[in-house]
Amino acid sequence: MTDVFGLSHKDTSPASGQAKHEQVIFCSDEHSGLHAIIAIYNTALGPSLGGTRFYPYENEQAALADVLNLSRAMAYKNALAGLDLGGGKAVIIGDPATDKSEALLRAYGRFVQSLGGRYFTACDVGTYSEDMDIVARESSYVTGRTVANGGAGDSSILTAYGVFQGMRAAAEHTYGTPSLRGRRVGVEGVGKVGHRLVDHLVEDGAEVVLCDVSEQAVERVRRRHPQVEIVAGRLELTGADIDVYAPCALGGALDDDTVARLRATIVCGGANNQLAHPGVEKELADRGILYAPDYVVNSGGVIQVADEIQGFNMDRARAKATQIYDTTLKIFAAAAEDGVPPAVAADRLAERRMSEVGRIRGIWLGH
Repeated sequence: MTDVFGLSHKDTSPASGQAKHEQVIFCSDEHSGLHAIIAIYNTALGPSLGGTRFYPYENEQAALADVLNLSRAMAYKNALAGLDLGGGKAVIIGDPATDKSEALLRAYGRFVQSLGGRYFTACDVGTYSEDMDIVARESSYVTGRTVANGGAGDSSILTAYGVFQGMRAAAEHTYGTPSLRGRRVGVEGVGKVGHRLVDHLVEDGAEVVLCDVSEQAVERVRRRHPQVEIVAGRLELTGADIDVYAPCALGGALDDDTVARLRATIVCGGANNQLAHPGVEKELADRGILYAPDYVVNSGGVIQVADEIQGFNMDRARAKATQIYDTTLKIFAAAAEDGVPPAVAADRLAERRMSEVGRIRGIWLGH
């Protein structure tokens, strides 16, 4: 039996403990093969928003743990991005290369629609804008759609841009200048977000070292930027002589061994849930490594898809994503003033906004 309540109260990222979800929905459709879980962490700021991850989890327990962590992180991400949206996430259990079908995506869309707007979905690992177009044939609560269908298109565009803004803020805080020129940046994972981040870094004059489990992804970047250095994997990358480490693959990149081996002075990347367990943020601080909280700097994507809800405008969304630079600096300043790691300072700011604005939304409007 899957213990929803036991898992939802375990220590989870971004902050430890206190994970109490409003709603967890298990979705199953035997004929299409759909097995999905939608988790709504909270709706204090508005309806929940978060992407749909399509991934071959080992079992339902692993999928549940992931969706609970991810939905909670989305609440914090949306709060610090200044959005009037709560935190939600969905996972579809299966291999997207073999299990994804029109019927499955439309069945999933029916479940999203059944929530009546409590949850807006979008793309994530294993899903694309074209998939959201199919989901939207059964649900009106879908963002991240293709441009041809009035959507914002690929959300990795502003995700990478926002990570770059966060990295500029980290450089400003550490080196006294927001430029990455001459800095050596190690990028782990050059998929949807990572390869776009490399574009920004090269344009800014940074030296890039990278790795990825996909040789195809590596070759795509090498063709575009033949000057980049390629290493075999995370072990070689984190042990290399780099100034900035940018985890842009799956979560849990910052574990005890990685932090002990890391030679970078800044960690700033696009992956979700980078801290493998509570306490890693203190290990980083103790080693003098500045950590830019992942859910702060990678919020450009959710800013992009959230803008789509009111009718997408790229200039407006990009302007909001540019503010990630100021938000990240604010977090570093708060961390220094309070004597806590940036991850703790970020959590406090997000929780304060959820509490204060959530209280205001409790004022009765008379209808």
